[in-house]
Amino acid sequence: MSTQTQTLELAGLPANAELATREHGKRLVALLAALGWLGGAAVTQWWPALDDWPYTRELLILKLVLAVLSLAIGVAGWRSGASAQAQTHAGSGRLEVWFKAWLRARLNTWLSAAAWLLALSLGITAWEIATAQLEWLPRPFFAPPQALIAVYADDLPRLAASVAHSFVLLAYGYAAGALTGFVIGVAIGWSKAVGYWLHPVLRLVGPLPATAWLPLAFFFFPSSFSASVFLIALATAFPVAVLTWSGVASVNSAYYDVARTLGAKPSFLILRVAIPAALPSVFVGLFMGLGASFAVLIVAEMMGVKAGLGWYLQWAQGWAAYSNMYAALLVMALMCSGLITLLFRVRDRLLAWQKGMLKW
Repeated sequence: MSTQTQTLELAGLPANAELATREHGKRLVALLAALGWLGGAAVTQWWPALDDWPYTRELLILKLVLAVLSLAIGVAGWRSGASAQAQTHAGSGRLEVWFKAWLRARLNTWLSAAAWLLALSLGITAWEIATAQLEWLPRPFFAPPQALIAVYADDLPRLAASVAHSFVLLAYGYAAGALTGFVIGVAIGWSKAVGYWLHPVLRLVGPLPATAWLPLAFFFFPSSFSASVFLIALATAFPVAVLTWSGVASVNSAYYDVARTLGAKPSFLILRVAIPAALPSVFVGLFMGLGASFAVLIVAEMMGVKAGLGWYLQWAQGWAAYSNMYAALLVMALMCSGLITLLFRVRDRLLAWQKGMLKW
């Protein structure tokens, strides 16, 4: 590899024509996204809606802000690429290239999101035309984008309280289930005696949906909150236990032989050999458990808990407030996606040697 190619890679610049074309395309998409948001703003401003929807002005302002943001990303990408290439050809020092690499990486992240900015501009504009301008979609089942802005502006305290309650409930249940499943998985994978007794129970109870235990949970537990925590923990524990058990059981026996040769005790073999080697499988179980726990969370809140996003959804459906329902669904999607992203960050930090093999 040539010195010039290494310098280009350190600066985050493309080292061949294919990558240069790709970078050029990202900048062009960012500029197209700016045009898309400007076109959407023009639709909001000059195409009258069939009804007087509140917060239309706020929707217009939001589109203009996103247009300016997209334009700034595209212009910054063009200027950054041109200036970096000029500095590289002029013989920029290695230290200077490293100094600017971080800013270049952040800009590349925004440029990578330009396609989504363009898609959102087109999608939201089409959504607004089909609901507010033409009313092709029947009311009240479908609402325009400004109706969601109205929900976030007018009903924010109730929605924020629901999010906080759901987060607390999910945290308790997921933590309890993950810890229980991890301990059970390690015990089954390590001890044949424990596996003899717990494996049949796990195979019998584990595949059953956690929601099937709703009547018994609400009967045996003193409150709907504790019953919901139990159901979430049950949904989380099964995939964590199975994947942890699989990871511990599949550890190469040579690792144990080497450790025993050096005088390792059983506690050392479990804590320092079996568990670290099984961590990739453990995190797969944690990801699966998070998705299952989130589904059970919503069902439990709909059935018995008097707060949370599930309760909010049921309340919105009962009052035919479908715009509130869509706003809550969007919050739920962002919440779940954010928690999964956070779990991936923890995974990448603990398993740095696997970083890049699985991305989110």
